[in-house]
Amino acid sequence: MTGLVYKSTGSWYTVKTELGKVYECRIKGKFRIKGIKSTNPIAVGDVVDFEVETKNNQESGVIYKIHDRTNFIVRKSVNLSKQTHIIAANLDQVFLMITINNPPTLTSFIDRFLVTAEAYSIKTILLFNKIDAYDEETLLEVKYLAFVYRKIGYECIGVSAKTGKNVDKVKTLMKGKISMFSGHSGVGKSTLVNAIQPDLNLKTKEISNLHMQGQHTTTFAEMFDMNFDAKIIDTPGIKGFGVVDMDREEVGDYFPEIFALKQNCKFNNCLHLKEPKCAVKEALDADEITYSRYRSYLQILEGEDENYRTDNWDAN
Repeated sequence: MTGLVYKSTGSWYTVKTELGKVYECRIKGKFRIKGIKSTNPIAVGDVVDFEVETKNNQESGVIYKIHDRTNFIVRKSVNLSKQTHIIAANLDQVFLMITINNPPTLTSFIDRFLVTAEAYSIKTILLFNKIDAYDEETLLEVKYLAFVYRKIGYECIGVSAKTGKNVDKVKTLMKGKISMFSGHSGVGKSTLVNAIQPDLNLKTKEISNLHMQGQHTTTFAEMFDMNFDAKIIDTPGIKGFGVVDMDREEVGDYFPEIFALKQNCKFNNCLHLKEPKCAVKEALDADEITYSRYRSYLQILEGEDENYRTDNWDAN
């Protein structure tokens, strides 16, 4: 039988067939996917083949094959830095949720996420949430960030799960697609999804006043069927986002504004550091490239992943 993985708890996988029947499945033997050192061989969104077995009048499945993925999104495993954790597979798009404060989303985090999504060819839409709660100064910050990311080709939408602002717009973008919602804990992922489809009743938690961070409400990524021909994957809140193994020469290719200029550099292997006649550095000096983006590029280039949970720079 063939089905779609809706939930993974590490050792068991909830798989739904095309006819809508749900099976709890485990893996047959050890899975090794070529070229991926991953803590989890099967992820939510994977299409799998499985056999049904019955024990004590209880049906369950044994997964023996994973279909080829169109894409997947990974992050560094928290405990094993050499390994990766596949968050989800076969995505049509990702909504990255951003809050200016309560909790703050730094540009370094946004950029690391976008670079990873670009590397795996996943479309990302930026959702600036909680705009009902911002004062004028903070709203200006939202507008500035939206300007920065729109300029390089990303769609940016200001939303409020509380007031319903632009919730229908997000809903329209989701139709007929598998979408993943991601961001820090506390940015309001579950609240927004509940506003899009109230009967899902995803768990929400208040922001922890102690550290201004959200408390984890989602332990595992999980897919849900919406009632308007859409599927969503709700993910655990991400504190940091370490970029997975990338050659230094290719990092710039995942920054659209750097990629667009690299052909104008004097050297075709230019890293845009101190090389002469570098088109990227010239664009930076002319304010055609935003400094926060270039700074993120440098951090990834220099492999500052061990510090990816903190950012000593002032976030723009």
